[in-house]
Amino acid sequence: MDFLERGSAEMMGIFYRFKNRNFEGSEGQAIKNSTFLLLTTIIAKVGSLLFTLIIARLLMPELFGLYSLALGTIVLFAGFSDFGISSAMVTFVAKSLGKDDPEKAKAYFKKLIKAKYLVVLLATFVLLGAAYFVANSYYNKPIFYALLAGGLYLPISSILGFIDGIFRAVNKFNFILIKEVLYQFLRLSLVPLAIFFLLKTNIEEGFLLAIIIFILSICLGVSLAILVFFSKRKISFLNSKMKKLTIFEKKNLIKFTIPITFIVLSSAFFGYIDTIMLGRFVTGEFLGYYAAAFSLVASISAIISFSSGALFPIFARLKGKKLETGFRKTRLITFAISLMAAIITFFLAKYLILIAYGKDYLTSIFLLKLFAVFVLMGPIIGLYESYFISQEKTKTIAILLIITTIINIVLNIVFISYGLKFGMYEAILGAAIATLISRGIYLFGLGVWKKFKNKFP
Repeated sequence: MDFLERGSAEMMGIFYRFKNRNFEGSEGQAIKNSTFLLLTTIIAKVGSLLFTLIIARLLMPELFGLYSLALGTIVLFAGFSDFGISSAMVTFVAKSLGKDDPEKAKAYFKKLIKAKYLVVLLATFVLLGAAYFVANSYYNKPIFYALLAGGLYLPISSILGFIDGIFRAVNKFNFILIKEVLYQFLRLSLVPLAIFFLLKTNIEEGFLLAIIIFILSICLGVSLAILVFFSKRKISFLNSKMKKLTIFEKKNLIKFTIPITFIVLSSAFFGYIDTIMLGRFVTGEFLGYYAAAFSLVASISAIISFSSGALFPIFARLKGKKLETGFRKTRLITFAISLMAAIITFFLAKYLILIAYGKDYLTSIFLLKLFAVFVLMGPIIGLYESYFISQEKTKTIAILLIITTIINIVLNIVFISYGLKFGMYEAILGAAIATLISRGIYLFGLGVWKKFKNKFP
């Protein structure tokens, strides 16, 4: 059967399962999980986009740029609070439960949550200890108090991600959906309201940014409390007795975690190095222009990436030629959708900026046109990553990310430095070009590696 016909048949099967409320068996469970995951992803992406647009309009370019810089710095430090621990927990707990061994699942959970607490505590102390130097010496911008507030944001968000993984491991995605709805509702309600009233006072911008990060931390904290509440009542393996892990199991756990660690850390640098480096050389206003353009294309790319990801499970179960045929056709569909979105983004950049952010961000127009290339590349990169992960080739992604992250850092140094000879606007253009080139190299590497692996498995 042709791949598209196969996909249509499966979609009809899914429709009839929902119509008849039939979720029996592993396939029914997978469909149910995918539905909750779909709803969670839609709510998260739409909520994040709305939140960014609202606070960008309220804060205006200068403060929005400083907010983006502070949050980006906190998230970068948060990358050092995982080391692949959450992914390892989901994988090994799920495998243990799949073998009907809840005692072993609890053993993996206990060992990994201790490691999680340790690295979270370490990352938090490093952030707090480095906050003054980073804010006042490296950036020379009023984000010191915001980084201190990050001392609350970082541990809560990191632990939340870990607890979230427990529900993924036991296939209880409905509770993750509840958590996401609550979080998006809280931050869309509380943060804009706080900004609206605080801007009417004479509060210093540093304190304003700190209050925003603090309120976001509270929103995350409430979401974490909800998940902890449900975990004590709905996650049965946590009440089981605990087995000891063997030396082999401990070594296997470490072996699994190492490549994931490189992926997490490299991804954090890959995603924020442009903002971190720009933060040292340009004002908050230009950071705001850069963040506005990139946030918009990142949202568009995420929506398209999810569409391709929704198609991928249809052929992910296939092997050999059928798998490759399915991948090629999905890649073609993704490329067509991405190309159309990129063209629309390029030609309608002015109107997208006006609608999304208002006239104060019109300086971002050319940046958005430039980042239209990212709209084309991002979803295809996501598709390749899904392919390699489904084939358990995480080392491939880790190696390519490390290489391209180094390239990205070098290019940012060169292009930002050269752009500064002409002005701050040229500097942010340099960062944009460096980002696009490095991501293009990453995509090229994924494509070449896939061809090589197919010829020499």
